[in-house]
Amino acid sequence: MLGVCAGKGNRRAVWVLPLVVLANAATPAMAQTQPARATTTLHALPPQPDGVPWPTLAWPAGPLPDGAAAGLDRALALVGQRHPQLGETRAVVVIHRGRLVAERYAPGFGPETPLVSWSMAKSVTQALLGVAVRKGLVDIDKPMGSPHWNASDPRAAILWRHWINMTDGQEYYEIGVRDPTKNDAATMLYGRGRRDAAAFAAGLPLIHTPGTHWNYNSAGINLISDALTRVLAPNATPAERRARMTRELREELFAPIGMTSAQPEFDRTGLFLGSALVYATARDWARFGLLYLRDGVWDGRRVLPEGWVDFARTKTPAANSDVYGAGFWVTPASGRGKPQAAFAPDGPRDLFLAQGHEGQVVVIVPSKDLVLVRLGLLNDFVGWGPLGEWATGLIRLFPDASR
Repeated sequence: MLGVCAGKGNRRAVWVLPLVVLANAATPAMAQTQPARATTTLHALPPQPDGVPWPTLAWPAGPLPDGAAAGLDRALALVGQRHPQLGETRAVVVIHRGRLVAERYAPGFGPETPLVSWSMAKSVTQALLGVAVRKGLVDIDKPMGSPHWNASDPRAAILWRHWINMTDGQEYYEIGVRDPTKNDAATMLYGRGRRDAAAFAAGLPLIHTPGTHWNYNSAGINLISDALTRVLAPNATPAERRARMTRELREELFAPIGMTSAQPEFDRTGLFLGSALVYATARDWARFGLLYLRDGVWDGRRVLPEGWVDFARTKTPAANSDVYGAGFWVTPASGRGKPQAAFAPDGPRDLFLAQGHEGQVVVIVPSKDLVLVRLGLLNDFVGWGPLGEWATGLIRLFPDASR
């Protein structure tokens, strides 16, 4: 049993209730021998409809479902407005059955405007990790490690799986922390950690046995990014690290799906800031969502390994959490969610999403064959509930994919 490390003064952990180790989410190897363990409670991911071209170069346009136009127009009326609860929505894109059926932009923004991901970048990092698994470079059930830890350090034994599930056990504070001077994400990206985010992240102590507690941890995602960079470019200079990771992202993820606007950001050590910083257009964020809606396959090419999307949308079997999977937020099978409300607790139960600060979302709804992108500004402390209600109302305008 791991000993509990000293905390940071009297700072209060945001979510520190016990959970059990994730043992039944599929990895690519597991998917071949135990597929039912990952898929029994998950809605099937729909294939690209016959005759609908893949949007690698341009999005095919499509019609709205009968009776949806008026409701959709009302839903999109908030774009470009300053809403007291929903903030400022700058871009909305709706993809139904593989076609672009609606989009709207605020003045000064448009289809070619790259917008920041914030924590949606964590889902990009999840995809990047999946590529490494597909290529046989990583086994997520082995320790990830870091040069900042010696072999006897218990942090060196934490599995890749624990890091991407955010059951790593580190003492980290972000969600619910209103004071930016006590918010570890702000410290890592803009404070003393800004010059070397991986060193800052590696310095956080453990307060739970890895695999036993869920806690939202942006630092852990940057450690994944650092470890992947070392797999791809061992003993490289910062410039070489940046170039190698940029090439991997573009050649293995962005280019195959036509996500040409995507621009990852790096710190001065050459670390891809995979917790928070990718810029891309709303249409390209929709391409990313479609990749996950289509089970990691794009135009006949498997970009992500078999079972990887199911891993992303399978919640950790945690006693304290039913709203997070692996790099994606999920909707609980029942109830409103814990330790916090789900994004759309009254929406389709198969809904999962990439989600970022100030209301950046790529919402994926397999039962509707739907991808919804919303980008803009939002008050994180009061706006997420209204944003989820808005998204749920829009989603309900679309029929089930089976109809």
